[in-house]
Amino acid sequence: MFNFGASGTRVYLFWFGLLLFLLPPFSFAGDAASGEKVFVKCKVCHEVAPDVSKIGPSLYGVMGRTAGTLESFAGYSEAMKSSGLVWDEATLKEFLKSPLTNLKGTKMAFIGLKNEQELDDVIAYMAQFSDEGASE
Repeated sequence: MFNFGASGTRVYLFWFGLLLFLLPPFSFAGDAASGEKVFVKCKVCHEVAPDVSKIGPSLYGVMGRTAGTLESFAGYSEAMKSSGLVWDEATLKEFLKSPLTNLKGTKMAFIGLKNEQELDDVIAYMAQFSDEGASE
């Protein structure tokens, strides 16, 4: 398509590489600061402090946890305890879109988050509260 010649191709690749290097990294991940604002919707029932449960379990360390297994919370539904879900970005994102329809029998009476960016942001916020990346 374009014929730059050998030296022209090297110059083109140099400038293209430099441009890619100077551009800020693009990420699909959410923004934890924005997620904190979204988490206000969750705070009615949940906390991100270790072993501080409300109507729902503490979400501290939720990433990698098997659903329905936090020992300090006794209020799980049978549906949650037997779901076999392991919380990661993908399972949380799908579940939080519509908890009542995504896990029949759950006690989580939350209509869900429909905005993709809010989902990414709130998951990024919750992910910082774990033993590896604690924000205490």
